[in-house]
Amino acid sequence: MRILISADMEGATGVTWPDDVLPGASQWERCRSLFTSDVNAAVLGFYDGGADEVIINEAHSTMRNLLLEQLDERAQLLTGRHKALSMVEGVQHGDVDGIAFVGYHAGAGMEGVLAHTYLANQITGVWLNDVPASEGLLNARVVAEYGVPVVLVTGDDVACEDALGYAPEALKVAVKDHVSRYAAVCRTPARTAADIRAAAKEAASLAVRHEPVLGGPFTVAVEFDAEHLAMAATVVPGVDRIGERKVACTSETMYEGIRAFKAVTTIVSAAVEEQYG
Repeated sequence: MRILISADMEGATGVTWPDDVLPGASQWERCRSLFTSDVNAAVLGFYDGGADEVIINEAHSTMRNLLLEQLDERAQLLTGRHKALSMVEGVQHGDVDGIAFVGYHAGAGMEGVLAHTYLANQITGVWLNDVPASEGLLNARVVAEYGVPVVLVTGDDVACEDALGYAPEALKVAVKDHVSRYAAVCRTPARTAADIRAAAKEAASLAVRHEPVLGGPFTVAVEFDAEHLAMAATVVPGVDRIGERKVACTSETMYEGIRAFKAVTTIVSAAVEEQYG
């Protein structure tokens, strides 16, 4: 049994505001340890449940946040940026039996601690075939094309509720309860580590590959907070404006769709000026 963990940081234990997750910010170094604790708890739980191999794909910001030296020695860590499938890199090789979304969060335009979709502020909404889409939903549709089930989701309570829509059978662990975008009622690391480990152990039984789900075509629509960002996004082939601040792209597969979406976010992030956005 081979498990892939897609590890994001905004949904980690104790994380509530930007300085907790921005590399180099005042609280980031402290929260790296909390983030690593959540991921390691999942690693331990999956091995408790009979996994033969667990690989972790760093999925937050620079993708260089987890502390390798704090992970169980049996695990492997894929760290760094510029990967073909970004947050779910590794699922495409045909040897993954189940995937866990650890530290996930709600999507842009939704309630939830540090809710966003890929970009922190510039994107105000994302839709997949007219359904509001978080990173969890987008990534779940990608991994489904490779026959890999989502077996575990951790994050705030809103992220867990969101996961009911895209991974209803997966185990969910809320490490904090949303109060506002920058506030939450947080459980202690000792408690969340125990909860995640227990859930991962149970989730291991769900790690059974299925037939690929090919549900295309997929239309990803993205709304921005400024008109010029929509214009900038149309540099990506196949991306068209469907409103003053909104673009859309249709792909036959989610593999193509997520790569086009990533290209859009890369172009848009480069089109933002410091003061006027």
